[in-house]
Amino acid sequence: MSTYTIHGATGEWEVVIGLEVHAQVTSKAKLFSGAATAFGAEPNTQVSLVDAAMPGMLPVPNRECIRQAVRTGMAIDAQINAWSRFDRKNYFYADLPQGYQISQLYHPLVGEGHLDIVLDEKDPENTTKRIGVERIHVEQDAGKLMHDQHPTMSYVDLNRSGVALMEIVSKPDMRSPAEAGAYVRKLRTILRYVGSCDGNMEEGSMRADVNVSVRRPGEEFGTRTETKNVNSVRFVMATIEYEANRQVELIEDGGKVVQETRLFDPDTGTTRSMRSKEDAHDYRYFPDPDLLPLELDDAFLAACRDSLPELPDAKRLRYENELGVPPYNAAVLTAEVETARWFEKLLTTAAEQQGKAQADVAKQASNWLMSELFGALNKLGKDLSDSPVTPEKGGELLALIGDGTISGSIAKQVLEIMLETGDGAGEIVEREGLKQESDTGAIEAAVDTVLADNPDKVEAYRGGKDRLFGFFVGQTMKAMQGKANPQVVNDILKQKLG
Repeated sequence: MSTYTIHGATGEWEVVIGLEVHAQVTSKAKLFSGAATAFGAEPNTQVSLVDAAMPGMLPVPNRECIRQAVRTGMAIDAQINAWSRFDRKNYFYADLPQGYQISQLYHPLVGEGHLDIVLDEKDPENTTKRIGVERIHVEQDAGKLMHDQHPTMSYVDLNRSGVALMEIVSKPDMRSPAEAGAYVRKLRTILRYVGSCDGNMEEGSMRADVNVSVRRPGEEFGTRTETKNVNSVRFVMATIEYEANRQVELIEDGGKVVQETRLFDPDTGTTRSMRSKEDAHDYRYFPDPDLLPLELDDAFLAACRDSLPELPDAKRLRYENELGVPPYNAAVLTAEVETARWFEKLLTTAAEQQGKAQADVAKQASNWLMSELFGALNKLGKDLSDSPVTPEKGGELLALIGDGTISGSIAKQVLEIMLETGDGAGEIVEREGLKQESDTGAIEAAVDTVLADNPDKVEAYRGGKDRLFGFFVGQTMKAMQGKANPQVVNDILKQKLG
């Protein structure tokens, strides 16, 4: 695995990266109230008395939020703590009506785990790295300040106040922007498979605090900075790139890195100082007196584990080892849960319509999906979720290729019409008269005509110019308007040419 090194004026530097990912828990209600969590609602329309911190209001934990956090921990092979506790993190800000955030510092719900990242899907054996996860704790989100509504005032929207978050804290195991990018992508994939977070970074339901420090290779960790609320994989990588180089230049110029909180500016690709970094004791953490500790019984934990789906790494290995899907295809098809579901529906239909086992059609199906459909959708500016071709219709098309009704070249034409009209493959083939011609008599007649029209090339072929065979195939297919069965054409030509 290649090493990411910054070449400064005084020598080489290594970057050390840790990420704190805040993932909004998929639930219809907030962590401690029954208020709704739908994205895009009018400001302050999803706020309960608990969220607004009205006097006398008591929080009640949402069982579903706890369940989703436990399932997430199980998906990364983490320690699940059957006993955990909520703490108050005290600070004052306009978007925090209580004057404190209910979080977990001393006794988190989920302990140490890990996930494996792959830096090059074409060479997974040599580019896989294990990244440790220190903890996952559950906490409530703050509200949102709106600075663009009035020239002299800021408004507060409390719709997000009290929404359940999982804070997923990595160990400082990453050493390059590429590793951090791969980590965020893999974590988002797992969250989506589990269904505990939609992973939509653009809407803010998943965002990362990026901790960066630099050091001479092999030395102690340097002083780190934390860049808050970075909301895309690309911006996470850009933050690391900029911040690591800034710190190296600062140190080499005789300065010192200050432990602080920074913000990333996507317009300039730079970070800027936001505030000096507070230590934990500044928040005056103490156990929340309104909430009993969480105690999870064995039945609850067993139900959480039983509800987990097949996870991406297991699915990828199954595709490779049981279905014979090429490793790169398997990696791409399992990277997003929706893609995997689409492929499996395609595979089911194709196998059933051909009366074959899934393993017999999986490689062909994966190649068609990745090369033909992905390519066609890319040209149209669409993704799989917008595809006019459903998995069932794709399976029908593959079945028509498999039983010889149409050739691969005709299948491309059929796919174009399917994308334009949304019609089924069988309907299009019948309507357009695109059935493949396997009548040996008709093909033999076409071959005879081609050979008779090109005596010089026939002589050259028989004289040793084997490459001319493709010319004869092409001319025969042209004469048959592309509808001849290629295998029959090949067989007859070989026979006629001796």
